[in-house]
Amino acid sequence: MDERIVKLAKNLVNYAVKVKEGDKVLINQIGHNTDPLARQLIKEVYAAGGVPFVNFENESIKRELLLHCTKEQVDIMAKRDATIMKEMDCFIGIRSDDNNNELSDVPTENRRIYEEFHFRPVHHQIRVPDTRWVVTRFPSYAMAQRANTSLEDFEDFYFNVCNLDYAKMSKAMDSLVELMNRTDKVRIIGEGTDLSFSIKDIPAIKCDGQVNIPDGEVYTAPVKNSINGKISYNTPAVYLGYTYENIIFEFENGKIVKATANNNEKINAVLDTDEGARYIGEFAIGVNPYVIHPMKETLFDEKIMGSIHLTPGNAYDDADNGNRSTVHWDLVYIQTPEYGGGEIYFDDVLIRKDGMFVLPELECLNPENLK
Repeated sequence: MDERIVKLAKNLVNYAVKVKEGDKVLINQIGHNTDPLARQLIKEVYAAGGVPFVNFENESIKRELLLHCTKEQVDIMAKRDATIMKEMDCFIGIRSDDNNNELSDVPTENRRIYEEFHFRPVHHQIRVPDTRWVVTRFPSYAMAQRANTSLEDFEDFYFNVCNLDYAKMSKAMDSLVELMNRTDKVRIIGEGTDLSFSIKDIPAIKCDGQVNIPDGEVYTAPVKNSINGKISYNTPAVYLGYTYENIIFEFENGKIVKATANNNEKINAVLDTDEGARYIGEFAIGVNPYVIHPMKETLFDEKIMGSIHLTPGNAYDDADNGNRSTVHWDLVYIQTPEYGGGEIYFDDVLIRKDGMFVLPELECLNPENLK
């Protein structure tokens, strides 16, 4: 067994979800590429005194199910999976896709049915609030291809990202959390972007390797009706199997009043899923020093050093602005010089320029201090 896999499994079990004696742990495995990590996770759960369970999913099988699914069918699937999830103390999700676009030809209405009547009740309403959980990806040829690297180079990148010192990162994040908790007005400026909103009285939450691996962001939410201006996202984003590019949103009093992309019809259909999909549920700042380019994997892209993400849809309970939606779509805007640069201001004070923190108390989050 690759010692890097052993280290990752130990971190997931002991640091991220903190398995203890008697804990029931569901290992949700998507793709056979994850077999080495799944096996090691089972060993580590047993070593920690826990009881492992495994659920295996296959995206091509899921596609066949969803092509002609009905609400009644999905309800039954949700009841089955909810019954298992309610028994669990911990959840570790590992995924490795052979084809990121496997669900791209599933009808939009069928995907909506699955999101609303399966994923939301099982994961949003049970797993997220009631278990100690973490999710990660695992290297595959498809992931390496999307990152424009060989598989070997991607594996080296992956383990650098996933096995960094998250305890050190956690401590460094404290100063940013404190500053965000004191902040009212945020302004974001860059190419095609000039956006203002308030985060007053909405908690800032650090993501330091205990929910996502890789990790490295601090998030909050905008006051729901406070966003005005325009943002031109500069990374591709996959939603339900379709890749969106050149996404531009224009806001008035919190609502996305105009949205364009490489497919205007599709992106507006996503935003018309429900009333909350045209409002923002999350604002986050990415700081992972090893993630510097987008690779169409949200779990990585939203952590890019020098990025922010501004998320249409549902707000998190611990940073709640009251917005509710079946959508939660993390869209990433990078402000490093390679991507056009940009600035972030908190209450009219510059805190980050061209992806690098400029306030002395935040310099601990710059890449050279986290690697």
